[in-house]
Amino acid sequence: MTVSEQIDEIIAGLTDWRGPVLARVRKIIHEADPGVTEEIKWRGAPVWSHDGDICVGGAFKDKVELTFPEGARLPDPDRLFNNGLEGKEWRAIDIFEHDEINEESLKALVRAAVDYRHNKAGANSTTKPRATRSKKSGC
Repeated sequence: MTVSEQIDEIIAGLTDWRGPVLARVRKIIHEADPGVTEEIKWRGAPVWSHDGDICVGGAFKDKVELTFPEGARLPDPDRLFNNGLEGKEWRAIDIFEHDEINEESLKALVRAAVDYRHNKAGANSTTKPRATRSKKSGC
């Protein structure tokens, strides 16, 4: 069974509102970065990575949580992070049953995490880090 199929099973096993929310978040992450890799780590948690872990998904009793290991270093102008705000590294987004997901802001946050990981990986190698992505102009 592939990792993608394992994550499909995790989502299918969540028979309440958390399954569709985790599936939606997964789709948003893939739209934000089509080159993202899926893994299973830490007691069966889905992890999305690109040059390192960018986001960990978790379904808890009352929420779906997206944890960004480098969240404290990421821009969050729309204030998606609502957990771990005092920490020096990670930040999380706790999504509760009736919460709206700001897809564009989440995509921007995922892209910022990918850029951060890519630039960090580049700093540890002989290749030049890529420039931070900018918003497309209306052209």
